[in-house]
Amino acid sequence: MHPVRAARIFLAIVGTCVLAGCAPSVVPSTGAPGPVASAADSTTDPAAAPQRPGEEYQIGPGDSLQIFVWRHGDVSTTVPVRPDGKISTPLVEDMQAAGKTPTSLARDIEEVLAEYIKSPVVTVIVTGFVGDLTEKVRVVGQAMQPRSLSFRQNLTLLDVLIEVGGLTDLASGRRSKIIRRQGTELIEIDVRPDILLDRGDLRANIKMMPGDVLIIPEVRF
Repeated sequence: MHPVRAARIFLAIVGTCVLAGCAPSVVPSTGAPGPVASAADSTTDPAAAPQRPGEEYQIGPGDSLQIFVWRHGDVSTTVPVRPDGKISTPLVEDMQAAGKTPTSLARDIEEVLAEYIKSPVVTVIVTGFVGDLTEKVRVVGQAMQPRSLSFRQNLTLLDVLIEVGGLTDLASGRRSKIIRRQGTELIEIDVRPDILLDRGDLRANIKMMPGDVLIIPEVRF
């Protein structure tokens, strides 16, 4: 074999061996493959972001509402929801807010403002809210306005009765009760809203708990 040709063959073999030795070895994975980074991973996980009251949130007494009227700063304001569930703003007096979503309240305010402002555009933002969004106290039976209320800390039976407008003429205060969950069991607590309202006897005023159901039956004749 020609010396030059033999040298070229030798160098080619050596080069192949060197490349094979320098190439990274692949080690079979013994576990599950790790997560692969993607563009989506670089964004903030919405579930991890702080929650704010959304459109499904029902406004409750004690909430703070920012009411913005586009191009009308003179009637834009921030107001608290009163214990009776109502708010008052410039040009809008004693409007029911508790039990509504921010969007539905904004539409109601627009309807009233339309008497004074051409095509008003209103946005309602809950800037301060009370209690857990999923915790409710329900009032059923002979209340003036039986409904579901947002729970808040230190909520009492008297607070609840005020928010639902008191009792009807057919209410049986002596047979009223609260259904409360304790662990896996439901217990009944006898209450006397009639004594609390008629006599102002605060001994009948008890603290409510999230998930409580206040039942006010009809009087028996």
